[in-house]
Amino acid sequence: MLPPTANLFADLPPLGRPDEEVRDLLAGRAVRIERIVSTGQASPPGFWYDQPWDEWVVLLAGAARLRVAGETEARLLGPGDHLLIPAHARHRVEWTDPETPSIWLAVHCRPEP
Repeated sequence: MLPPTANLFADLPPLGRPDEEVRDLLAGRAVRIERIVSTGQASPPGFWYDQPWDEWVVLLAGAARLRVAGETEARLLGPGDHLLIPAHARHRVEWTDPETPSIWLAVHCRPEP
């Protein structure tokens, strides 16, 4: 029996909550897919993600600025924008739209040897 159909845009958290909502959609040994909903959150000052896995991320709705270490400008992302963040590429979320939920789909996978 298959699980019920779900919708990535359903059950969104309210605007103004203190933390992002991160929900695993699929988790396995080699891959994890999650929906992230940002409602104005950003990475703490001075904090950088430095993950031991590759991450492909797509912004489905909203707007965000993502900074990658070594780049002079933050990347402004809108619906449909996506990128692959290789393992150990330091990055941070500098801003997400506080007026509209920013809905991300993130695919985490082990880097190729």
